[in-house]
Amino acid sequence: MSGRPRRAAALSRQVRGVLWEAVRREPRQVARLLGWSFAEAAPSFASGQAVARAVDGGFAAGRPLTGLAWLAVLAAAWLAAALGARQVLLAIAAIVEPFRDTLLRRVVDGALHRAAASGRRPDSAAVARLNRQVELARDAFGAVIAVVRSFLFSVTGVVLGVLTLMGAVVPLVVLPLVAGLALFLMSLPAMARLQRELILAEERTAASLASMVDGLRDVVACGAEERVADVVARDVEGQARTGRALARLTAVRTLSLAVGGLLPVLMVLAATPALLRAGATAGIVLGTLTYVAQSLAPALGSLVQGVGVNGVRLVVALERILATSGRPPAPASGAVREVRGVSLRLREVGFAYGPGAEPVVRGLDLAVREGEHLAVVGPSGIGKSTVAALVAGILAPDDGRVLLGGIRVEEYDRSAMCRARVLIPQEAYVFRGTLEENLTYLAGGCTRAELDEAVDAVGMRELAARLGGYGAEVDPSRLSSGERQLVALTRAYLSPSRVVLLDEATCHLDPVAEARAEEAFAAREGTLIVIAHRLTSALRARRVLVMDGNRAQVGTHEEMIAASPLYRDLMGHWDGPSAGGNRAQG
Repeated sequence: MSGRPRRAAALSRQVRGVLWEAVRREPRQVARLLGWSFAEAAPSFASGQAVARAVDGGFAAGRPLTGLAWLAVLAAAWLAAALGARQVLLAIAAIVEPFRDTLLRRVVDGALHRAAASGRRPDSAAVARLNRQVELARDAFGAVIAVVRSFLFSVTGVVLGVLTLMGAVVPLVVLPLVAGLALFLMSLPAMARLQRELILAEERTAASLASMVDGLRDVVACGAEERVADVVARDVEGQARTGRALARLTAVRTLSLAVGGLLPVLMVLAATPALLRAGATAGIVLGTLTYVAQSLAPALGSLVQGVGVNGVRLVVALERILATSGRPPAPASGAVREVRGVSLRLREVGFAYGPGAEPVVRGLDLAVREGEHLAVVGPSGIGKSTVAALVAGILAPDDGRVLLGGIRVEEYDRSAMCRARVLIPQEAYVFRGTLEENLTYLAGGCTRAELDEAVDAVGMRELAARLGGYGAEVDPSRLSSGERQLVALTRAYLSPSRVVLLDEATCHLDPVAEARAEEAFAAREGTLIVIAHRLTSALRARRVLVMDGNRAQVGTHEEMIAASPLYRDLMGHWDGPSAGGNRAQG
């Protein structure tokens, strides 16, 4: 089996597992659902019986009161069905809402994990799209449960009712039903595939249109209207073509309904003379037709419509959610698994933000040994954060190579890269959850002793106590920027990453707190790279990388004072550690 079919099969197993788990973990609600379904399905059994007996033993026999009594029985069955329907909806909601919550947790968990590991804010647009898929999956799951349950109970009631009336009629009802059902089920895989392709085509069309609108002025200025129109038209036509194919296949649903829901009526009517000769009465024939028309055909129609539309949407939505959310998967057998003794090497690295733009980083050569403490200084906008993003693998260099442990950054899988490095940006990210969840997010299996050690080392013991301990719920909006930085710093300290990148990650802390945090990371096993906010960071580092826009120089503090006019100028405009919050000038 090739890679794509293997992934599709694995995803299909995941979808089945998620759906089974959603049902299995609510046994009481499932029992409640089944119990009330008997009440809701009462007319399925009672309708034909009541009509047959009302005709044969009542109106046809000259006993109208008896006939009315049987119709009253049917009315009572419908009343019971109405009461059961309400309870059925409540039971379905009790199963579906936890299912929705599980999917939402998966989406948010994946977004938070990637944000915490990469140092970037979560992609809110992607999360919003996935949330829409979650709502779609929730609604579709509820609809599928409703129609499948209703179909099973209705068919059971009809078959038992027809069997009670006259066993010879059962094949006339069941055989066309089975044929129509088989026809519908055979069309489902193709329908799911086309529905999936239609969703992807809609996304491509939306992306093309958005790109065209955003760049409309440039398109007109460059005279590229026809070329861009061809690109958009190609996506629109692809979507329309997929939609037409899906519409053609949908016609199979109509055929299956005709075979399973209407053909039994024709077969019963055609067989009526033979049935009468075999002892059937007018009531039995009318009762059978009542079963088919009032119970069987509507139940089959609901099943075909519900599964054909909502079932396909459910599977497609779940596949999208499972494929694009959740934590990064474990590395494959050939991927980089462990990162031991990481050293960092940048070789002739260049990077520019867009074609034709002036390079922000040009020809940067840098070697950082395992366990080294490096500070990066330079004027604002010179490219310090860009270097951090290149090392973290968030940006890919236009020229040269970035190597971690002798391996190109882009060759790491996501899981191994998360273990190799952690980046804490200036605006630290904290999510809603307990304090312990925030602190240990990147450190699975962290013990309480390790957690205490990290909290004390980074200097957030007082904050942890003020928040109410590790089990306290954290509201990010109630934390100051400095408090959020302390949480993110402790999270990074606990992570298994061998390279820690602090991109002005202490800028909202006072100088004493900043020094304590940086010293904790310097004492921690691994490599520390600090994008300096205050020049005290340079004094604490073993070496300093000075970026001045023309060339980058690296060396000890004393070597840079002697070799770099920019560094001497920065130090000359700085009042020293006692200056507290002063930033590096320039």
